Amino acid sequence: QVQLAESGGGLVQAGGSLRLSCAASGLTLRSYAMGWFRQAPGKEREFVAAISSSAVRYADSVNGRFTIFRDNTKNTVYLQMNSLKPDDTAVYACAARSLGIVSTRDSAYNYWGQGTQVTVSS
Repeated sequence: QVQLAESGGGLVQAGGSLRLSCAASGLTLRSYAMGWFRQAPGKEREFVAAISSSAVRYADSVNGRFTIFRDNTKNTVYLQMNSLKPDDTAVYACAARSLGIVSTRDSAYNYWGQGTQVTVSS
């Protein structure tokens, strides 16, 4: 049974940093593409970042501020978020795609975590 468990969310002031973690079980991380998505209240879920064995991709809104990386030995993918803005406030969820190619479409991902809340105060 595949499970994705996010952690690391919280409340931070604008300009601050957070690191989100997504621990995967029931799958071998290196064979999957992993993505981070977020959903703010009243808005649709949007792509944030994704990583595969050969590619990394970011949304324009976070490029240069966020970094996605993974530790295959720990079966964990991370999202380092710097220079946070109030607009980054959302529930962040990680997702796994068995076809190991990055995608910005949430429908391309097979498994999802429950999400973790990130709140950035101004």
